[in-house]
This record gives sequence, structure tokens and C-alpha cells, in this order.
Amino acid sequence: MQDRPAFGIGHNRGPATQGAGFRAHCWRVARAELLGARLPVEVVRQQVRRAQALGLDYRTYAGVRATTGRDLIAFLYSSNALGVFREGALPAPGRLARLAASRAAPHLGAAPGIDPAALGAAIAARSSLALPPFGASWGAMRSAMKDWLRGQGLPGDGVLMIGETDHEREIMAAAGLAGFVSGHSFFNGQTHAV
Repeated sequence: MQDRPAFGIGHNRGPATQGAGFRAHCWRVARAELLGARLPVEVVRQQVRRAQALGLDYRTYAGVRATTGRDLIAFLYSSNALGVFREGALPAPGRLARLAASRAAPHLGAAPGIDPAALGAAIAARSSLALPPFGASWGAMRSAMKDWLRGQGLPGDGVLMIGETDHEREIMAAAGLAGFVSGHSFFNGQTHAV
């Protein structure tokens, strides 16, 4: 009996699609198509205007938009990103002005030891919550954040987290938020989402 490859009906006997090399090639091609897609000039202009209204640079906004397929509608600021590390303290006036200038709905996530309601009122946040503490399990962080998102009627991929710590980055990932920008970068105008 002759050894024949086990090709099924309709197979064009093209190159093997198994193995890491082919998957890596497909990933490179798909990524190049996504990032190299030529958008109409008016769409780019509209996205530039939206990025400016949100207080983000175009690269950050376009990256988040391309990744999620959704526009950003809200920012979740952590108390650490705002530079508030003790009860009763307020963000620097420059940070408050930057918050007020952004067209994204502001929400506050307070670190332990900070009263979310008081700081939320000080920054005119639409909502405020106590962020899950350091050491909380992934499931606990996910559950707490998904409950908050449902309570606010927000899609996770429409919310960008402005934070500072690796723990806050984990909270962002557990919640399924659109991305993470460090507070230092955001408030100094050098944003690039991670």
C-alpha cells in the first residue's frame, strides 16, 4: 500500500499549518494589517479630535481603539495616580484641571486608607469605589470590579484605568478594562497605553 498524506476533501495541499513558525507568521501578518490599515483622512482627523478631547495622545487612543474596537467613555483614576496617599489630601491643582478638561467620565478607585466618597466628591467623580486590596485573589478582584462596572452600566472595554502600581495594573486586567496608563504619564501629557 502506498503512503499518502491524510488530506481531507477540499484540502488544497498547501503548506502545513501546524507548528509555531506558521502561527508566528500569521500573527505578524495580522498585526501588520491591523496597524498598517489605511484609514480615511476624515476618520483619522475625527480620532485625533476625540483623543484630544479625552486628554490622550493619538497613539494611545488609536491603540486602545484598535485593540478593543470601542470608544473610551470613562476613566478610572486611582488615588495613587492622583497623588493622594493619605486621608484628607487632595490632588495637586494641575491634576484637578487635567481631570476637568477630559471629556471621559471620571470615576475613582481609592487605595486602602483613603475614603472613596470624600475623594470622589473632591474630584467630581461619577462614582467611587475602594479598590481591591493588595493580596486579593484574581477572582475576588474580578468579581469586585465586574460588580462595579455592572452597577455603573459601563462596558469594561470602554474604561481606561489611570493608575500607578503593578497591583492596579492587575486590577485593570482582572476587570477586563480597555487599558492602563500611568498617572505620571497622563498628568504630564506623555500617555502611551500598556
